Amino acid sequence: MHSKFKITTPDQGLAATLQHKIDQKTKPLGALGELEVVARKIGLIQHSLTPQLRQPQMLVFAGDHGAAKAGVSAFPQEVTWQMVENFLAGGAAINVFSRQNGLALSVVDAGVAHDFGRRPGLIDAKIALGTANYIEQAAMTPVQCEAAIASGAEIVRGLAAGGCNVVGFGEMGIGNTASASLITHCLTGASLAECVGRGTGLDDAGLSRKQALLEKALGRYRAAAGSDEPLAVLAEFGGFEIAMMVGAMLAAAEARMVLLIDGFIVSSAALIAARLFPALGEYCVFCHRSAEPGHQALLRALEAAPLLDLGLRLGEGTGAALAYPLVQAAVSFLNEMASFASA
Repeated sequence: MHSKFKITTPDQGLAATLQHKIDQKTKPLGALGELEVVARKIGLIQHSLTPQLRQPQMLVFAGDHGAAKAGVSAFPQEVTWQMVENFLAGGAAINVFSRQNGLALSVVDAGVAHDFGRRPGLIDAKIALGTANYIEQAAMTPVQCEAAIASGAEIVRGLAAGGCNVVGFGEMGIGNTASASLITHCLTGASLAECVGRGTGLDDAGLSRKQALLEKALGRYRAAAGSDEPLAVLAEFGGFEIAMMVGAMLAAAEARMVLLIDGFIVSSAALIAARLFPALGEYCVFCHRSAEPGHQALLRALEAAPLLDLGLRLGEGTGAALAYPLVQAAVSFLNEMASFASA
């Protein structure tokens, strides 16, 4: 799997010149805060003093989880395909924010337990009708995991070939905060209690049940001498949508694109991708801090400072879409703001 991607740290040759250009704008040093960090990052990604954002694209990866039927979520599994229908009809929050901010939107069926047929705006990349129940067995086989990663990579390579250089990541899958919690626990060392939250709105009893079910899944995995190697953890506890995002992110970084990272579930995919290729983080703009508790452990592990902290916990890529105007602002001030010399 490693041999299929070539991801290197962006050339630092322009770093000093970019920083000088930022510092010479008509403002006090550092006065634009995180926008300066984003401007410098995108300049380095594109190896340009005048970076451009072209054909921005939101991808929402959808997949079902076998563990959802065991009760790890407040909602039944059927909500996944119903929300995909909502995306395709243009009625979800991610549709609203993408339209508002000029982002094209495609939905990727990575493994929803439903047959949608051929539909405008839907990319059919279905691996299976949902994963297996990881409380009883691995969520996916190594072959399925590799196929999902390869499929995600192929989707993004197609975007890059068409001229897109900025891609936002979103997801939909009932039960996927539980998967993200297990991935975060295994790969960061944070306690499971730190990583498990209410997801789509569990009450106290539901939260206790979710934690007990995840403890049971971990116990089964540990009893089988389960590894904390990233791809092993992904196959064991992940969803097809998470695995497909891993491949999409790796291909996006390989193509020197700007990656807009959404909240908890998307960040769990980013953590796996970054553990495989540590340079991945150099291509990522972390868009928001989720209200899910596990996201804090993920952000620490990724050494990420998100742009927004709005108490969001919706998923879908909504945080990425909302943060995109700030990314545009970072590029715009770098390209258009006067310098002290020119002023």
